[in-house]
Amino acid sequence: MENKDYRHNITVQYCFPDNNSSCRKEVRTGPAYIFLFFFLSCVSVFTVFLNLLVIISISHFKQLHTPTNLLILSLSVADLLVGLFVMPVNIMQLIDSCWYLGQIACTVSIVVNFISTSGSLCSLVLIAVDRYIAVTDPLLYSTRITNCKTVLLILISWAFSVLYIFICMYSNDHLLPSQIFTTCYGECVIYVKYSWVIVELVLSFLAPCSVILVLYSVIFNVARHQAKAVRAVTNGASHNHGAEISNVSETKAAKTLGIIICVYLACWIPYYIGSLTDNNLTSSSVVWTVFIWLIYMNSTVNPLIYAIFYPWFRASAEYIVTCKIFVRSSSRVNLFPEHF
Repeated sequence: MENKDYRHNITVQYCFPDNNSSCRKEVRTGPAYIFLFFFLSCVSVFTVFLNLLVIISISHFKQLHTPTNLLILSLSVADLLVGLFVMPVNIMQLIDSCWYLGQIACTVSIVVNFISTSGSLCSLVLIAVDRYIAVTDPLLYSTRITNCKTVLLILISWAFSVLYIFICMYSNDHLLPSQIFTTCYGECVIYVKYSWVIVELVLSFLAPCSVILVLYSVIFNVARHQAKAVRAVTNGASHNHGAEISNVSETKAAKTLGIIICVYLACWIPYYIGSLTDNNLTSSSVVWTVFIWLIYMNSTVNPLIYAIFYPWFRASAEYIVTCKIFVRSSSRVNLFPEHF
């Protein structure tokens, strides 16, 4: 039971040759697929490594135990799940179309996929809210936003993510493992109803995107007004210095806002455009594969945006990579030197 198409370097076999209801197997070979496998594997490893650095840094160093960093930790946990479980599974299915791990593993894989992406979105929104309160009400921020309240919000957001995926799967008749496999044996595919795509568009994209856009727009405006206030109160020799600081602050706020919004939109817009234009979109289609990997890439870029640009991350990463964290009292080291 084997058929070879040498023109496309694809060997068509069957996932389970002894089973009459087995799916057809596509083993993709050739230089292009080898390069794709190598590239995506590197992306997965890099995603895991970078998010682990963030998680270890915030967990180990007591100086980093702040509400904002706890939210970044939550984001990194969600992105770590994507790099550690979701990406490898999808890489295997890109090379070999068959699913050999059984129905339960298929359901778990789909659940982890949706929970991690949903948890990442919730963390992004909470980070935007946290920064909004910090900028608009800095004097009362420490009393309004505490570590305990932040942990509670994180737990609620993750619980919401779990509830959301089960409602989504139940609404699409895919809650039970036996309902995942719909065409042949050796397949792990979920079919999404077009009506639910509309609901997901609102709940998973338009709503969080609108919140992030509005909050960061307010943050940018506040930063700009603060820069003008600094320029207004400075004079003489200190005027130029104050204006310079203001310009740097204003530029930094603009760049941060631009990076956050552009990356978020660039990763999610193609997926929803494809979902709305294809009524029969399934998780096995090429269009789905391309667009879903853009979303996965967001988990690789998130730690770069929210962590690598912070001075404390570079300092803590150095301690971790050089194994200095195993030194006694390393958790109390100062990661914020005066020149930062």
